[in-house]
Amino acid sequence: MGESHNTQRLTETLIRIAWRNIWRNKRRTSLCVIACSIAVFFNIFMHSWIDGMIQGIERVVQTYETGHILAVSQGYHQNREYLPVQFPLGDGRPGTELLREVESIDGVQTVLPRISTYASLFDNVKKHAVLWGIDIDRERQAHALNLTTKSDGLIKGRFPMPGENACAVGYAFSRKSGLTIGQHVPLKTVSEQFSDKYWSPEIVGIFRFDYRRFDEDAILVSIDRLQRILGLTQSIQQLVIYTDSPDSLVSIEQNIKRKLGELTIVTSWTDNYWVAMFRSMSGMFLIVFAVFQIVASFLIINTMVMIIHERIKEIGMMGALGMNRTEIVMVFFLEALMLSVLGSLVGMIIGGLSSWIASLYPLDMNTFTGGGMKDLPMAGTLYLAFSWITCIKGFLFGIGVSALCTLFPSMKSAFIEPVEALRR
Repeated sequence: MGESHNTQRLTETLIRIAWRNIWRNKRRTSLCVIACSIAVFFNIFMHSWIDGMIQGIERVVQTYETGHILAVSQGYHQNREYLPVQFPLGDGRPGTELLREVESIDGVQTVLPRISTYASLFDNVKKHAVLWGIDIDRERQAHALNLTTKSDGLIKGRFPMPGENACAVGYAFSRKSGLTIGQHVPLKTVSEQFSDKYWSPEIVGIFRFDYRRFDEDAILVSIDRLQRILGLTQSIQQLVIYTDSPDSLVSIEQNIKRKLGELTIVTSWTDNYWVAMFRSMSGMFLIVFAVFQIVASFLIINTMVMIIHERIKEIGMMGALGMNRTEIVMVFFLEALMLSVLGSLVGMIIGGLSSWIASLYPLDMNTFTGGGMKDLPMAGTLYLAFSWITCIKGFLFGIGVSALCTLFPSMKSAFIEPVEALRR
């Protein structure tokens, strides 16, 4: 009991000495705290930026491309870059039948039938577009088509009704083509029988999904109308499936494959190229953050080296008064640790506050990229992903890296002989 009490008193004494020592040179202490806080701020803010970008890509992929699970035919999957309609899902069985079968699977929340195919435009500066055939009522109930405003994205007019010879186009498409509500879009597409189909739907609405690829290239039409134009009868090209748990899909995928046939290709949103790529880059981002933190920690390292050099006689006096090497190391290590804690705390507060504010106000990505992100599945705006866990991780990361970096110069003080130190 007495030994434990003595150890506690010694620890408290060493902490008091270290705390007093860091304020002996306030300018030096301030520089160390600022360097460490900048590194932690950068760590937290950029982590929130990267997380927000990855989450944004995942939301776009889930909304416009795959849902949580995408079911297509084997032929379509092999030629998907051409958006072929010659390979209907379920060997041409009616889409309503396939939809009911998938909806009956436990864990399935919503099923959306879709058809996408390329079209060529006539008498227009814009030559190509994508016909996007959807059940608009189902789509609007399932999710927000504009991920920034959390709305259906309609800014003028209305969406086409089932069976109507009409379409809605994106605001960028309308501006580039010079077409607006009330005008027709003369186009040509290829049917399931590989024959040319000429069509001229009337524009009844203009949307803004805040997703450049769709705002600029998509012509939104009713799926049943597109089925007739393409000669698909009641067949569909894709089933986009949303589940109760987006991260637990294996059993649902297996059940979908059993329902739709072995020639059906079932993939999840995590299989998307961009989602997989950005997730795999998380380790690289961590290395970048660590390097930045280490560079910032060099100021603390240099400070500790200078302190030890300037206080040689003081170290000798400590040894002469009975302090052993471990206790001397602890004093200098505690000084470095306190500088790291102060800097990391300031960086966490500023970084967390900045990330929280940025998470409330979306950033216009076109400003940062010059509008050159058409191929990347990302909305035109970016929300930073604020998280207390990210702030705490940044704080602990800053302390850990800085403390490890200053361990060696702290240990250097233990190898100075008291007699030699007092002679200097």
